[in-house]
Amino acid sequence: MNDSTNTPAYFSAWDIHSYYGESYIVQGVSFNIHEGEILALLGRNGAGKTSTLRSIARLDSPSVTHGEIWLDHQPIHDMAAWQAAQAGIALVPEDRRIIQGLTVQENLELAQIAPPHGWSIERIYELFPRLGERKNQEGTTLSGGEQQMLAIGRALARDIKLLLLDEPYEGLAPVIVQEIERTLAQIKDLGITTVIVEQNAIAALKLADRAVILDTGQVVFDGSAQEVLDNEALREEYLAI
Repeated sequence: MNDSTNTPAYFSAWDIHSYYGESYIVQGVSFNIHEGEILALLGRNGAGKTSTLRSIARLDSPSVTHGEIWLDHQPIHDMAAWQAAQAGIALVPEDRRIIQGLTVQENLELAQIAPPHGWSIERIYELFPRLGERKNQEGTTLSGGEQQMLAIGRALARDIKLLLLDEPYEGLAPVIVQEIERTLAQIKDLGITTVIVEQNAIAALKLADRAVILDTGQVVFDGSAQEVLDNEALREEYLAI
């Protein structure tokens, strides 16, 4: 792993292997993240990015996932998904998974039904004023951008240590993407440690401190985001941009 400082890592994934049935998807992925960093996890379609996020969040059966995952000096790799969530890992999936039949307010209240609690709902509305305006509207009837805000807000309603974002710009109009970008910049300013998987690699790199690039389930680059922005040959080979 390429680690630019001597400070102990806040998060570490070491030698992660994940399988879907007979398909060997994540093939020994390792990387570190320091507290407060944003890491862009990049690669072409099928490179293993989402599978890596799911492994970190323990959403795949431990019987088919190997390696070690540590967060804030605590081992995560033997935990079930609910235990990893209680330990501070929050995954915002690509499909957002807004609960049908519940209002915006109720979606946020459900996230706080059990401790540990994170942000108050009032603070979430301060970050996302549009959610406050629509707090009594059913969550699944929101626009795509508003649903993304709700999904992120729901994660912040928990006491999180690591925020995992899977394709936060997917399917959004450019003007909404800019709004989500501003929100993620605010999250960065608040020092929330974050991993972002995004096909819009340039947008992710401009936000991130560091980047890890996957190719066929393996790490082929681990370094600063600026290095990737400055290296056209690297982007063309592994990101097709």
